[in-house]
Amino acid sequence: MKLDWYGEFINAIRLRRYWIRQVLIAGLASAVAWQVGNLVISNGGLIAAIACALSIRISTYKSFREGFGQIIGTAIGASVALLAVGIFDFGNIAIFTTVVLGAFAARALHLGEVASVNVPVTALIVIGPGISENKAFTRLGETFIGAIIAVIFSFYAHPKTPTGRTLELIGSYTKRSATLLSDMAEGVASTFDTASAGRWLARGRNLVETIPNLRGQALEAKRSSKWLPNDNLAVAEVLYLRAVSTEHIIVQVRSISRTLFDLSIDGGVPERIRREVALALSSASYAVADKAESEDLEATANDLRASASVLRDSLMKQTNVINSEVVVKLASIISNLDVIADSLDESSPAITDVLTPDEPADQKIIKKNWFRKLWRS
Repeated sequence: MKLDWYGEFINAIRLRRYWIRQVLIAGLASAVAWQVGNLVISNGGLIAAIACALSIRISTYKSFREGFGQIIGTAIGASVALLAVGIFDFGNIAIFTTVVLGAFAARALHLGEVASVNVPVTALIVIGPGISENKAFTRLGETFIGAIIAVIFSFYAHPKTPTGRTLELIGSYTKRSATLLSDMAEGVASTFDTASAGRWLARGRNLVETIPNLRGQALEAKRSSKWLPNDNLAVAEVLYLRAVSTEHIIVQVRSISRTLFDLSIDGGVPERIRREVALALSSASYAVADKAESEDLEATANDLRASASVLRDSLMKQTNVINSEVVVKLASIISNLDVIADSLDESSPAITDVLTPDEPADQKIIKKNWFRKLWRS
């Protein structure tokens, strides 16, 4: 019994090792901020530690962007706070002005929900009740110390480089896609019902929701590899293209799950066709599972194309005995499989020739490049 308890405890730690690492680093960063704050400014450690704890981020690339944005946002918020206190003295009007305009500043800089709270909070810390103007500027410096240390320590919050994290996400999402394809293949081989198909569709939707995370991580690797010593730009470019192809695969898997759900409602799929669909989905599952591990996927992609072609031929031979709506839905699955095959070997012009959009504007830090516009003018 004692050994079982110990084993469960060790497994719990192992499963949460990344989170534990991040928490420990956040604590260490705050401690360092306290020490540096006290060294640079007399009794400045507490404010620096608070600012560090509020500012620290997990992602390297976003750490620098969000940290920089938060420093600017805090400067704006603190300036507004000092102005409000100077005009209205410290009171309810000054507090209202500081919180509202600090939130507006965070929103304008696209700092996200967390920083939208952090900026006015740090601004309030800067001014404090009954504080003098000189002391307020001192606290502003303490806040900057904490934010800068948070940015530096964020680099160590994750055990892998941005390219390593990108590769990890690609492996995780392709594995989930392959598992879903396999489960759908097993279900279609038997008499699948609407309840099973509904669960597949729910999993497909959850899978699609991971795309922004994958795209953001791939962009992070691509950009940070230009200056990080442990990352290679050429490798990051390859991983970025692989992430795009993974995104295409995820979308097709979700589309297949939706089509199977519709077919479970309509019915009318002959057993022989269901077996062919199951075989094709099983081939797709094996092919997608190989994507994260194999370097040469051309043969795997060709095998999947062959499976899709066999399904297409079988469907064409039975179009006279199958409802036309069912035929259209089955044909869409075949099309999805072809797109998955093209995404596996990254041969599709949709992947290689089409520029993938950057991050959504609402996720960027300081969306417009004002320096570039000023320089051009």
